[in-house]
Amino acid sequence: MKNQVLLDKLKVITPEEREILRGKKEIDKKIYMESASDVVDNKKLLDQNMLIQIRPHTRFVHFPKHKHNYIEVIYMYQGHTIHLINNEEIDLQEGEILFLSQNAVQEIYPAKLEDIAVNFIILPEFFDHTLQMIGEEENHLRDFLIGCLKNGDDSISYLHFKVTDILPIQNILENLIWTIMNDWQNNRSINQITMGLLFLQLMNHTDKLSVGKNQFEQELVIKLLRFVEENYKEGQLSDLAEELHCDLYWLSRMVKKITGKTYTELIQRKRLNQAVYLLTSTKLSVADISYAVGYNNVSYFHRIFYKQYKVTPREYRKCK
Repeated sequence: MKNQVLLDKLKVITPEEREILRGKKEIDKKIYMESASDVVDNKKLLDQNMLIQIRPHTRFVHFPKHKHNYIEVIYMYQGHTIHLINNEEIDLQEGEILFLSQNAVQEIYPAKLEDIAVNFIILPEFFDHTLQMIGEEENHLRDFLIGCLKNGDDSISYLHFKVTDILPIQNILENLIWTIMNDWQNNRSINQITMGLLFLQLMNHTDKLSVGKNQFEQELVIKLLRFVEENYKEGQLSDLAEELHCDLYWLSRMVKKITGKTYTELIQRKRLNQAVYLLTSTKLSVADISYAVGYNNVSYFHRIFYKQYKVTPREYRKCK
């Protein structure tokens, strides 16, 4: 059920849209970019010292091809919009989220009155503060996805999450829109924590994520990292091969090719990262932590921990 007060605010026809309804055939370019440029400029859309802002998508008109010098996130609050991202058509449906990296070339077909899309204008550094504030243990899948957005990775132009039916994500996005629209005290901290919570939820639903056609290796990385996050205690590469219906030897070679590490190295990195998190955030014994992250041999856990960090687990805990 939509929040009617919020919906009424987002549906308001803007001055730019009013001009379009009166017969203007194109966007008001000076709102978004310099006259000789096709890059939508964050300086035009963000107030000074702001890292994030929202604006409803301009309806009733074709938005020509453009890029952004920021990370754009589009949340389809109601209705749908059709986007061309690097010439690939995406029909963004109600409740879905589209993250665009800075290398994405975007074009948008005209939307109707009831098609309410919310554009988030986000500077890359916003995500640095967000990850620091949520204080969560390392998640390489999350870091990989955010890294693709922040660094303008040419291999991934967008992340399309089809999460219409995931109520917690819908609630978080509505809360995020509401707090950005209302200039409350501690607004920046609230927004960063809320964005962190959004990513934590999205990481539980990467099965609903698309990164584009002809992105086989990138999709395989996402499936691999998700499997490691969920199965690092006992998961075998053969289990993933069975899940993906592929040959084990081929998958082993692909893991090394696309990550630069073997599956065993990825699992060990995740286990040790989780051990560090437990050492610094709980009072569990070293032996219990060893068992908790998948090592039944405590002596072996001590050896590989020392090899990685040059201190024992107990010394690491005391230093932190």
